[in-house]
Amino acid sequence: MTSQDLGPSEPSAIRIGALVPLTPPGWVEAGRHLLAGLELAVDHVNDTGGIAGRPLELVVRDTAADPRQATAAVAELARLGVAALAGEFHSVVARAAATEADALGVPFLCSSGVLDALTEEPTQWVARLAPAQSHGWRRYADFLLGAGHSRIAVATEPSAYWASGTRILRDHLAPRGGTVTELDLRALTPTALCDALADTRATALLLLAGFPEPAVPVVRAVRRDQRLTQVMIGAPAGQPEFPAWSALLGDDSVAVPFLRYLPEHLGPLGTRVETALRERLAAAPSFVAFEGYDTIAVLADLLRSHGTDRARIAASWPHVAVEGTRGRISFSRTPGIGVWQWTWAPTQVADRDPSHPDRFRVLRTG
Repeated sequence: MTSQDLGPSEPSAIRIGALVPLTPPGWVEAGRHLLAGLELAVDHVNDTGGIAGRPLELVVRDTAADPRQATAAVAELARLGVAALAGEFHSVVARAAATEADALGVPFLCSSGVLDALTEEPTQWVARLAPAQSHGWRRYADFLLGAGHSRIAVATEPSAYWASGTRILRDHLAPRGGTVTELDLRALTPTALCDALADTRATALLLLAGFPEPAVPVVRAVRRDQRLTQVMIGAPAGQPEFPAWSALLGDDSVAVPFLRYLPEHLGPLGTRVETALRERLAAAPSFVAFEGYDTIAVLADLLRSHGTDRARIAASWPHVAVEGTRGRISFSRTPGIGVWQWTWAPTQVADRDPSHPDRFRVLRTG
């Protein structure tokens, strides 16, 4: 059951507020996958009797990648009486939502935002499924070194998320002999970026930039520059996971390693959910869709065990033990992270197979 307006809900329904980017400049495709996972899990809960006979209702609000819009949505959903909040893909937006949820005392299970500092201070009200950025991006840096890349260039835009990623890479690579050179996409056209990249003598270029603009023009320019034929293009934020990447870039979409949060092989639950998500999306589900499903699975378990009281839900994060689509989920306190954290979702570095662009190759796990 899903509601995207302020109309009446079923009187006995338990409401969960869902924060999802559904319009630009938000990453709409990622939002669609996240929402599909959230909605499928709600349907599965309701098909099996709901929560003690009461249906779950998802009250969806579009964040459009805007922290202010997300903050307003959290305040509105709190007034509507939701038992908890779920979702959000964009990390900077998730941080704004987490800050407001903490201030208002509403439990928030963040599905996909990865910034380590999701809140300024430790809080009992917020938990997170996605791995912290420092965890995933260090694994990506290890992949780069293992593949022989120690001289790295990053094509980057201004953002707390991209700046944090650059810092993580530099701090992890420097003690191991690696270097990171920043190329500012505000100041460089794709052609000028190719000139600068050639001067760096980097063997890998990482796209720390929005999709489709400016990431798509940069990939096309680099792939067509004869000086850069040996430069690997990478996208640690996961853009190649989604069908639009392949649709827009065609043959240029392959062999671009990215982070995804999936096990190498899904278990029985994950396989069933994958089949249902594929039907719902009419496309292969991304890891973000599984994050959405697992979010509701955790909240449903808490609601069954502890009821709808917000304080009781928030106090129960450390007692979670739920079988999710990608493994058993539990939360703990992790140094440097102020929210309850699943440590950790399975992590892969993968890319699209040059021989079969609609298939993925797993290049590194763990």
